[in-house]
Amino acid sequence: MAAFVPPSRLLALKKLQCSIFQTSFNPQSLRTGAKYLRARLRGPSMVAYYPDHFNVPQIIRKFPELEMVNEDEQERLQDVIDRKKRGKGPPKKAKTKADSRRLSKRR
Repeated sequence: MAAFVPPSRLLALKKLQCSIFQTSFNPQSLRTGAKYLRARLRGPSMVAYYPDHFNVPQIIRKFPELEMVNEDEQERLQDVIDRKKRGKGPPKKAKTKADSRRLSKRR
């Protein structure tokens, strides 16, 4: 004949079991996020997936004897020169307050 075990007794047993095996005691079965906290971190493997950053200007400065040319920078400088020829370049800096365009525009 099976004996009836009160729920409070089972709860006490579960609490003791959790303290012995160092697991979390969660009698209401609430969501704790323990699954995500126990999971392996993804960050290091994601960082290792991508190659290291390749910085051309830094390499050119570090090894001037290689006489490398940064084509992107050369193209940018040529674009700036072309824009200045068409009158689309940045305005000249005002040397004095009277040279300032903002001051002359006020009414």
